[in-house]
Amino acid sequence: MAKGYWIARVDIRVQERYHEYVAAAKLAFDKYGAKFLARGGKTEAAEGTARARNVIIEFDSFETAQACYHSPEYQIAAAIRQEIADGEIVLVEGA
Repeated sequence: MAKGYWIARVDIRVQERYHEYVAAAKLAFDKYGAKFLARGGKTEAAEGTARARNVIIEFDSFETAQACYHSPEYQIAAAIRQEIADGEIVLVEGA
């Protein structure tokens, strides 16, 4: 079965509240077995517009990635993130 991934690109507007998002999201990530492949770190905008923070999260399957994102636990975290940051999250099925 193909793995599932989240690709998140984020610009944090209210850094002092970002820990609230991290704590809330951890509940969903733990429940759905999220594995962080990239979290922050150096980036290069080879094409297009970059964001300050880029994250790649692996899940056992695309369906698990979807379930995590749409879970009540993550939706609480998403509401916090949307108040304090701008960005995009794309769910991708692996090869």
